[in-house]
Amino acid sequence: MPAVLDPSPDVAVPAPFPWDAVWGQPEAVQTLQAAASDPSALAHAWLITGPPGSGRSTLAYAFAAALIADPGDVPAQRQVIARTHPDLTALRTEQVVIRIDEARRLVERASFAPSLGRYRVIVVEDADRMAERTSNVLLKALEEPPEQTVWVLCAPSDADLLPTIRSRVRVLRLREPSVSDVAALIVERTGAAPDVAEESARHAQRHIGMAQRLATDDDARARRAETLAAVLGVRGIGDAVEVAGRIVRLATDDAKALTATRDEEERRNLLRMLGVAEGAAVPPSVRGQVNALEDDQKRRATRSLRDGIDRVLTDLQSLFRDVVMLQFGRDTDLVNSERVDDLRVLAGEWSPARTLGVLDRISETRRNLEQNAAPLLALESLLITVADGSAP
Repeated sequence: MPAVLDPSPDVAVPAPFPWDAVWGQPEAVQTLQAAASDPSALAHAWLITGPPGSGRSTLAYAFAAALIADPGDVPAQRQVIARTHPDLTALRTEQVVIRIDEARRLVERASFAPSLGRYRVIVVEDADRMAERTSNVLLKALEEPPEQTVWVLCAPSDADLLPTIRSRVRVLRLREPSVSDVAALIVERTGAAPDVAEESARHAQRHIGMAQRLATDDDARARRAETLAAVLGVRGIGDAVEVAGRIVRLATDDAKALTATRDEEERRNLLRMLGVAEGAAVPPSVRGQVNALEDDQKRRATRSLRDGIDRVLTDLQSLFRDVVMLQFGRDTDLVNSERVDDLRVLAGEWSPARTLGVLDRISETRRNLEQNAAPLLALESLLITVADGSAP
């Protein structure tokens, strides 16, 4: 059985279901266990924050299971964890942003009394992906929810949400695990070699899901290494344009690898449900439903590509963060320690101001991509900064 760490003695204590999948967040688990068992400690709306991979959504669904099901009702708790219980409404967008119509449906569901469980719980996994208009749809529901409705929002930081949202929720901040903790978990879960797990945990910057992927996917590790080596080799505008194009191609291939199989399975299942034989032409009467699925898949592919580019930017941020640390005499806790010789050369050639300027441009590029900037143009602009040292 997985365990959570007991913060007082330094030992692992088995966590009961439904909390057993939550890893490395003992204080948060204790807070939510108390709230689920004591109505006087239960806020009507929660915001769980923590870096990507810290287990926000895992904790949210464990909390939902404890709220909805009676204590010890494992079948009902399993329904919640599987996202199939009628008193759970969950939203995890696979698109670039949460649409306003999706938020309106959440608010409508929040007004219903629980049908089987003790509470109705609304989980929003990607609350940071709401535009201001969409966030405003939730305000009234968060301010005056029905007595037996609990909202659980998840986001990297409370700063990612509007102040009006933050004022209506109780914030629960998760802690970041150490590299060694994540590496140990990856070894336990995947059987990866300890050195591969340690490198993956370090490169993923303690993001558990990404560390697991790196540890188990040779191609993902190779793509990361190729990208960083290419950026370190940028010396002029021609290099910048060529490397930006290569990064976008790699991210596109990665996104297709992640979505292609799922897209085909969804299409096959839809056609089967509509009574269309495999290989047969799609009748005009159901073409609208197939088109709607394809539109959703295109939006999901767009998000997957942008998430892939964002992971590249995170890797580049770690690279130039290591350079800054070396420039200021710190050679411990480097994310990319296996590249220390190349990084020392760069640290000697560049001034700290130039390196900080590149880090600023990476942050600006990330913001531009969130505003739907063209990935290729955004990366070209960033890598030209790397090549010539111009300030953002």
